[in-house]
Amino acid sequence: MTDVRLPLRALVPFAAGSVGMGIWVTVPGIFLLYFLTDVLAVPPHAAGLALLVPNVADIVVHPWVGRLSDANLAGSGHRRRLMLAGCVVVVAFVAMFAVPSDLTGTTAAIWVSVALVAGNLLYSCYQVSYLATPADLGIGYHERTRLMGYRNVVITVSVLLAGVAAPLVAGDDPGVGDYTRMALLLGAAMLAAMLTGITGVARLHRAAPGTPAEPGHRGGLLVALRDRQFRALTASYLTVAITMNLVLAAMPYFAEYELGRAALTTVLIAAFMAPAVLATPLWVLVARRFGKQRSLLAAQAAFVAGSLVLALGAAAGLPLLIAAVTVLGVAFAAMQLMPLSMVPDVVAAAGPAGTASAGSYTGVWTAAEATGGALGPYVYSACLAAGGFVASTAGEHVTQSSGALTAIRYGFTLVPAVLMTIAIAVQRRYTLDERAHATAPRTVVRENALE
Repeated sequence: MTDVRLPLRALVPFAAGSVGMGIWVTVPGIFLLYFLTDVLAVPPHAAGLALLVPNVADIVVHPWVGRLSDANLAGSGHRRRLMLAGCVVVVAFVAMFAVPSDLTGTTAAIWVSVALVAGNLLYSCYQVSYLATPADLGIGYHERTRLMGYRNVVITVSVLLAGVAAPLVAGDDPGVGDYTRMALLLGAAMLAAMLTGITGVARLHRAAPGTPAEPGHRGGLLVALRDRQFRALTASYLTVAITMNLVLAAMPYFAEYELGRAALTTVLIAAFMAPAVLATPLWVLVARRFGKQRSLLAAQAAFVAGSLVLALGAAAGLPLLIAAVTVLGVAFAAMQLMPLSMVPDVVAAAGPAGTASAGSYTGVWTAAEATGGALGPYVYSACLAAGGFVASTAGEHVTQSSGALTAIRYGFTLVPAVLMTIAIAVQRRYTLDERAHATAPRTVVRENALE
């Protein structure tokens, strides 16, 4: 196992590419369901479908993009051409919020859904190739964690900033025009960051070139799907992704209807994301000491505990609720860092066939992530629909029934707790990490986490 240490001049621009990815994941994840139900008057069940259906295509698209990325690597020695094409996702990002003024209800949902389909396809071109990078490099167990630690710090900061900046730019009680302005400004930041990320990928490959696949070893989707360790890891991460996206989509509703102040959405997002930024370097050290698997299971258990505290609702008091959200944020940092650094471990353990299939592994992984991004808001929209939540347009204020208010609270708290418990049970089927951690070079453990 190699002991190459990656230089900062490569790590920093690579991590910067996550800013664009963080904006794409965060802004639609937090605001798109609310945008549909409370600005465009789309009923909850229709709004949930508008976000779910486009992402179903990702189950096919992402693995296909992964195979295409592997083919590009084999043919040209890099994946950057596909990443460059993925930068066009900025256009789809703006289109999602630039809904024509005469569209509301179902027609508006169709507009947003079509833009989301295009955006997901373009985003996958960038994301799959970007996340395949750790598996392409000639680095070891701990260095993969360090690399993804940098990436996770930056993406968490970008999620925090985007989550805070988006509502500030949109303004109080925003309409479609306000959301369009927000999308234009954040879209420009996305493009600049994604282009910087491409530069970072190139530098990483120069600093730690990987070993090309041996002749006769061809990559393919079946290599990833037949990998028992990868299946367990991906199934657990899918459940985590559903849970986290549900929580993000539910925050504006919990703030407005449970806590009584829509402005508290920003506070909840900050309480969730800021601790995640600070916790990531600490999780890197924890993983080096105890291994990635143990660290991940501990974080998942902490998330369940925090969700149960949130179930007490407004009666618990704002300080306790913010403390519980902080626990969720600390756990979130580990649930992003550990699995993403475990994927290249699985690829490396699969031997030459795995190396030749890194893009296919990542394509299946990002398909699970995208599916979680769709199912999370859909599950919450189903909770809203079951509780009788009434949709509205911008500027219109509706008094929700007691059933709707109950659905808002428990959909944000108890449902995530149950889902995360399922994720823990599935994650325990992953057994590769104990051996990988035991054989990793111990000298790396004494190094500082992100230096």
